[in-house]
Amino acid sequence: MEKIKLTAYDAAEFLDTEKLQKGYLDYVAKEGTPEELIEAIKTVARAKGMSKTAKETGISRSGLYKALSPDGNPTIDTLIKIAKSIGYNLNISFSPIKTNC
Repeated sequence: MEKIKLTAYDAAEFLDTEKLQKGYLDYVAKEGTPEELIEAIKTVARAKGMSKTAKETGISRSGLYKALSPDGNPTIDTLIKIAKSIGYNLNISFSPIKTNC
C-alpha cells in the first residue's frame, strides 16, 4: 500500500497578491481576535519575505518571529513598523460600546 505524504498548509504561500493580502488582513481585523490579527500580520510578512521585513523594520528576523509568536507581546510601535514594511498603515479607532440600558 502506498503511503500518502501530507504537507502542512501554509497560508503565506497563497497570499501572493496585494489584493489577497489586504483582504486577508481586513477580514481578520474585522472578524478575528487580537491573537488572530497578529498571526495574520505575521503570515503576510512571511508572504512578502521575513528577511525583507526585518531589514525594513530594523528588527532582527528572530525578533520578528518572537514578537509575532503566540507567546509574543508586540508593542503598538512594533506592529506599526511591521505594517508599514509590508505596505500597510495600521489604524486604530475607537467607537462607543452600544448598551441596551
